[in-house]
Amino acid sequence: EPLLEYFRGKDFNPSLLLDIHRTTFQWRVYQAIQSIPPGATTAYGEIASEIGSPKAVRAVANACASNPVSIVVPCHRVVRKDGGLGGYRWGVGLKEKLLRHEETSS
Repeated sequence: EPLLEYFRGKDFNPSLLLDIHRTTFQWRVYQAIQSIPPGATTAYGEIASEIGSPKAVRAVANACASNPVSIVVPCHRVVRKDGGLGGYRWGVGLKEKLLRHEETSS
């Protein structure tokens, strides 16, 4: 039901309890990503700086690539520093659609 609300453009609280096995670093990345509001984007490097590891840009990208819970940890909101979409575990086309959906719903 919460995901249906998300796609209907309603408020969605991604702060759900998650039982996924990840490293401490990945959890820090995911927590930072969960703070990005719908319709907004943040660069991989900004996430790295926010979690106190400014040189770990590639590691942030790898954490995004290993994210098993799309939407709940909205890695689609993380982009390259030049604003390009970069990659996405479920395909760049879906990343683009999710961002467009959030822009029109926000």
